[in-house]
Amino acid sequence: MKKTRSIYALLIILLASMFLAGFYTGLNYSSVTSSQYTVRVATTTSLYQIGLLEELFSDFNNITGLNIKFDVLVRGSGETLRLLADGSACIGFTHAPTLELQYIEKGLIEKLAFFAYNEFVIVGPANDPANISSAENVFEAFKRIYIAGEQGLAVFVSRGDYSGTHIREIQLWNTTGLNPEGRKWYLKTGQGMIQALIIAENLGNAYTLTDIATYSKLKSEGKLVNLVVLKTDPVYLVNVYSIYLSKTPSCDNPYTWYIAYKFRDYLISRGQELIASRFNGLLNPVRGREELVGEIWKALTKL
Repeated sequence: MKKTRSIYALLIILLASMFLAGFYTGLNYSSVTSSQYTVRVATTTSLYQIGLLEELFSDFNNITGLNIKFDVLVRGSGETLRLLADGSACIGFTHAPTLELQYIEKGLIEKLAFFAYNEFVIVGPANDPANISSAENVFEAFKRIYIAGEQGLAVFVSRGDYSGTHIREIQLWNTTGLNPEGRKWYLKTGQGMIQALIIAENLGNAYTLTDIATYSKLKSEGKLVNLVVLKTDPVYLVNVYSIYLSKTPSCDNPYTWYIAYKFRDYLISRGQELIASRFNGLLNPVRGREELVGEIWKALTKL
């Protein structure tokens, strides 16, 4: 009797699974709404400021013939992850591996894909008063900036906004064993990357950590004259961008899931071509390097 009940229970589970699978597969955007369906999206500032998301969303709608409105909230990665965790946004774009892992382990978000990468760089004045250009690695560069700051020779401009860039900066300082908090030469702006770069540019003797895309965009527009790239690092300054789905009740509906996964599929296929063709020099598509990027992401979570 117990065996029979177990078989019936198993059959019910299988039938339910088949029904749900067919339901989600059969969903289409015309059934979402006859006009427009809105999805709240949160993103790190760099992707928005270079215009990537606007082009991706537009292209996605054009090739599918759909009319999805992506309501975008532009925040740092830390705030983006918080918005995903409380359901204020259902899809998020971030670049803060250590923090992302914490939210994944809490079961609050689901990784949909790695989709792009570039690098962080340390920029500063061409005369390089801290001599970081000859430093062995990024950690030595940060130590030299600290010493130069204490000597009154340099300033470090920090975003101080819990963005992906700021989080990476904190990790780098922690690895050096030095704490710049409260030092006169350590300036926290609480603003985005563009603002931090402009402040560093105007100070004349300032260093800052920046993603290469935002720096290159401002440089090409003639807004940065004094700041030059002084230090790169092939591992610890790699900048990996990921897309996440909120697992909160407010985002737990088949239409949001369908749009999220459909956009994910677009992002790792045609979206990779758009990144390569339209944002060459600012971002690199992950296609063909997925395993390597994944390993780098794991290494960065341990930084």
